[in-house]
Amino acid sequence: MADAVLRIEGLTKNFGGLRVTDEVTLKVRAGELHAVIGPNGAGKTTLIDQICGAIGPDAGRIVFCNEDVTRLPVERRAQRGLARSFQITSILPGFPVIENVALAVQARSGSSFRLFGRASAEDDLNAEALAALTQVGLAHRAGVAAGELSHGEKRALELAIALAMRPKLLLLDEPMAGSGREESVRLVTVLQSLKGRFAMVLVEHDMEAVFALADRISVLIHGRILASGTPGEVRADPEVVAAYLGGGTG
Repeated sequence: MADAVLRIEGLTKNFGGLRVTDEVTLKVRAGELHAVIGPNGAGKTTLIDQICGAIGPDAGRIVFCNEDVTRLPVERRAQRGLARSFQITSILPGFPVIENVALAVQARSGSSFRLFGRASAEDDLNAEALAALTQVGLAHRAGVAAGELSHGEKRALELAIALAMRPKLLLLDEPMAGSGREESVRLVTVLQSLKGRFAMVLVEHDMEAVFALADRISVLIHGRILASGTPGEVRADPEVVAAYLGGGTG
């Protein structure tokens, strides 16, 4: 597939005697949002960890933008445009919102984290950070300490930090986790506004959000891909319904 941003081929990972990802193969096209769904323990976060480089696979390979990155460390993949938003928020709570994002801009440019140099004081970093905050609806909270944000706002901030890395592929690990209904709807709206700008891989248990956002869906069960297709195809697959979706998608 010529327009595949990400190709995963036979990815396998064992922890002791437990096989967590079992010869996973999938492709993510340029500009598409590809959701990976499945029950707890299916291996979804382990798959994301391998894509971003936090965990090395035991077998298989990962090709990102036509380059084999299987053995590259996290920071080298990030420099190539592979960004990740974590299942658990990872921000600097004592720093202003805009500075959290400015530090990500600074890191992407190859500079070191100058925590005591106040990166946000530099106009170019500040402007780019504010642009990312605007995209996620947080520009009005730029000067607030990150620790004072609501849970949903913290998830939006983490997304802004990922955007500051200028991703070609964004990995989203349960961005709705812990969010209330209103916050989830807000995050879905933000992600919809970003669709098409770059590829996204979304791991999420909120099926309403998944089916609202995804161009394609892969279903991971016991470390293996059970089915992959459009939302309509996955929703209608009897094996998927029996194994995971049950009677509905809510």
